[in-house]
Amino acid sequence: MLIVIISSFISGIAGGMGIGGGAILIPALIFFSDLSQHVAQSTNLIFFIPTAISALVIHIKNKNIDMKKAIVLSLSGIPGAIAGSITANLTEGDILRKMFGVFLVVFGLMELFKKQEAKE
Repeated sequence: MLIVIISSFISGIAGGMGIGGGAILIPALIFFSDLSQHVAQSTNLIFFIPTAISALVIHIKNKNIDMKKAIVLSLSGIPGAIAGSITANLTEGDILRKMFGVFLVVFGLMELFKKQEAKE
């Protein structure tokens, strides 16, 4: 349980920075708490609400948010969230886990190559 608490702390830091803590928290919940993929992803969503609100307050206070763009992105993201939730509920846990793994690998590689380009 201690490893899950530490993982959630690190996930909170990542989420507060805008990186997205789910990449840390979801695998920790699956491997160390024996939760299914569906429950881990849903738990991550509940975890996200208070951590996002905390980070949002600080970022608004520091004027780090373009409110017009944030509103447009939020409104257009709602249908995507609904579609994603429906898709996740209709997808078998093993397939969902593999999809999440592919997602992490693809975005990890994209970030890796992006950083290499920036160094050149």
